[in-house]
Amino acid sequence: MSRLDSFIRRMQAQRACLNWAGRAISDLPGPVLELGLGNGRTYDHLREILPNREIYVFERCVVAHPDCIPPRNRLFIGELTDTLPTAAAKLGQVAAMAHADLGTGVAEANAELANTIGPLLARLVAPGGIVISDQALAVPGWVSLPEPEDVMSGRYFLYRAT
Repeated sequence: MSRLDSFIRRMQAQRACLNWAGRAISDLPGPVLELGLGNGRTYDHLREILPNREIYVFERCVVAHPDCIPPRNRLFIGELTDTLPTAAAKLGQVAAMAHADLGTGVAEANAELANTIGPLLARLVAPGGIVISDQALAVPGWVSLPEPEDVMSGRYFLYRAT
């Protein structure tokens, strides 16, 4: 499969998972977390499907399209190992949903990142909250959920915090 086809499939899977999770949290209060702003496409999609939710974004260095940059009071800039604990102290364990798109393309680096980020993210996601990730996360108290029907197994990972 070409890298272009792989990218398209990943984006389709991401959209399907975000749309599913947006519906799954309809009765759960709390903000949404976006780990990795990139160019802002996913953040923009979250604003569209969850217009009444606060969305907090975590990014190392903002280079997004100007229309897709969150308000400063909802933006945590820096390394996730610093900003996730800062956010947990500020917000608490209140997030209804979190999306992490942090893969590097290097399996070993992805596994290390997932092992580091998972426990930090757990301090922000409320019981019953949904976590969507491009990397497998092993977090005690999170239950793995099946992917939406049109998402290939292993392309994206879904969890419910308990």
